[in-house]
Amino acid sequence: MNMTAFLLFCVIVLLTMVITYFASKKTNSASDFYTAGGGLTGWQNGLAIAGDYMSAASFLGIAGSIALVGFDGFFYSIGFLVAYLVVLYLVAEPLRNLGKYTLADMIAARFQANKVRGVAALNTITISTFYMIAQLVGAGALIKLLLGIDYVWSVIIVGCLMTLYVVFGGMHATSWVQIIKAVLLMGGTFLLSMIVFYKFDFNLIKMFEEMKSATPLGDKFLNPGNKYTNSLDTLSLNLGLVLGTAGLPHILIRFFTVKDAPTARSSVVYATWIIGLFYVMTIFLGFGAAAFVGADLITAVDKGGNMAAPLLARELGGDFFFALISAVAFATILAVVTGLVLSAASAFAHDFYNHIVRKGAASEKEQMSAARWASIGVSILSIILALLASKLNVAFLVGLAFAVAASANLPVILFTVFWRRFNTAGAIAGMLTGLISAIILVAISPSVWGPEGKAIFVGQPLITLTNPGIISIPLGFIGAWLGTILTTRSADKDKNRDAKFDEVLVKANTGIHM
Repeated sequence: MNMTAFLLFCVIVLLTMVITYFASKKTNSASDFYTAGGGLTGWQNGLAIAGDYMSAASFLGIAGSIALVGFDGFFYSIGFLVAYLVVLYLVAEPLRNLGKYTLADMIAARFQANKVRGVAALNTITISTFYMIAQLVGAGALIKLLLGIDYVWSVIIVGCLMTLYVVFGGMHATSWVQIIKAVLLMGGTFLLSMIVFYKFDFNLIKMFEEMKSATPLGDKFLNPGNKYTNSLDTLSLNLGLVLGTAGLPHILIRFFTVKDAPTARSSVVYATWIIGLFYVMTIFLGFGAAAFVGADLITAVDKGGNMAAPLLARELGGDFFFALISAVAFATILAVVTGLVLSAASAFAHDFYNHIVRKGAASEKEQMSAARWASIGVSILSIILALLASKLNVAFLVGLAFAVAASANLPVILFTVFWRRFNTAGAIAGMLTGLISAIILVAISPSVWGPEGKAIFVGQPLITLTNPGIISIPLGFIGAWLGTILTTRSADKDKNRDAKFDEVLVKANTGIHM
């Protein structure tokens, strides 16, 4: 066991527990638990969004992907960053103006049917769980490498910690854990990137030239096609990455933690700058790992390449720097999984329990109790699934979660705000079509089935696409469209529908209640 790493891990856990303790004293109502009372400023929420977004996939998975497959690994960095343009221009302001606690609140601003809330809550829980698997896989590999603890126990430890943060601290604890994590991650990544850049004499041209001969791929390292040889698969991946953020529940609920839509927009601007700088630095991490660690050692330690950045830190800075970067990665995982658990628990307690089971009559105390029990349930499910997915790259796993989010949530968000004819049947059909098609396509893909034991199960996949986005995202829009046009409405209901759309349109763009 690396004692330095163990002590740094303990410091991070202690720090987050102290934050949770003080946050628990501020968590006295459902609003505090779900949204921190809407009291965060733009820069605070921007940092928290960045902390929520720069996950194990970003720090561990992308660095490993670039190190092993070169340019194709950088697709993740590009897609994750460009995605915030979609969030900024299409989603952030309408979501904040229409919603209150969850994504379902936004949709329910136009459609009052509890079926819509139920399906939206199902989507949130499913996507959050999918995304959480990637974080727990990264955590298991990291703790196993650093502390020598078995992968199974590593995943269980992180699962227990994330549950504690949510159960006791709610959004207050989650937000401040994410803010501190963002600062630590940016600082650690910048330091490691500068050391790599120093090794190349602070010369970008020299760095790119040397990378042509630094890996077994040779010149191909800097060109696309090393992993994604199928152009449709490449397009599918990028569609999921660019459109998926606008449907990720744990990102969307962050816009409810500020007081108004202008503050939500400023949050996105702050987050985009921070995230953009970070993803530029993933180039240095990936190149450094490929050049100074090597693909053989990276894959020997973890088949998915998830330990490339910590191994690079050990190669360039010794055991202490290795421990420091690993501890930062650990903080990254804790912050993200906390946000994921909270989004899933909020959907269950607020949308399913309060509005469907209790018909809106549940007290705040009952909602908070339901959310805490839901947190425990979601954590247990995620731990079990993470144990099955231990061989997969975490950036790849998150790419799948993005595809599910883009397929199931984005069509309904956009049609709710921009399509007058859209109705309840269309909302339900769009969400279910996107969700079910994405999950089925993943279940029969090379991500799950592989002949050489590199996937979850051994066997032949039924399709060649590793990412379902190119099929499931259009299906989500088509499902919403067909569900709407095939549903007949009476003249009176059409008038009510038009009036409701006008109200939603004004409120979404101005925040003014008609």
